[in-house]
Amino acid sequence: MRSRVKGSSERPRLNVFRSLKHIYAQAIEDTTGKTLVSASTSSPELKGSFRHGGNVEAAKKVGELIAKKCLERGIQKVIFDRNGYLYHGRVKALAEAARAGGLIF
Repeated sequence: MRSRVKGSSERPRLNVFRSLKHIYAQAIEDTTGKTLVSASTSSPELKGSFRHGGNVEAAKKVGELIAKKCLERGIQKVIFDRNGYLYHGRVKALAEAARAGGLIF
């Protein structure tokens, strides 16, 4: 996947990782290898706002948070990297919430 999906300074890569208990998203600039912004169900802004971090509602909140953080840093366009996961469930909920928050894929 990574050979086809590469982020740049104009369009960083929005990477998604999901575990059984949490979901993580980060915007990565691949030319320098630096993480620009990140959000997860275990981040201080969202911690304790839901019972379980491994569900669709939590993924929607992470999508909204990552979109808000990206827009604050001046990032409007990203390349979505689903990291090999199927585009449904939590991954889809995160992507749609990020789009609704103002990010352009």
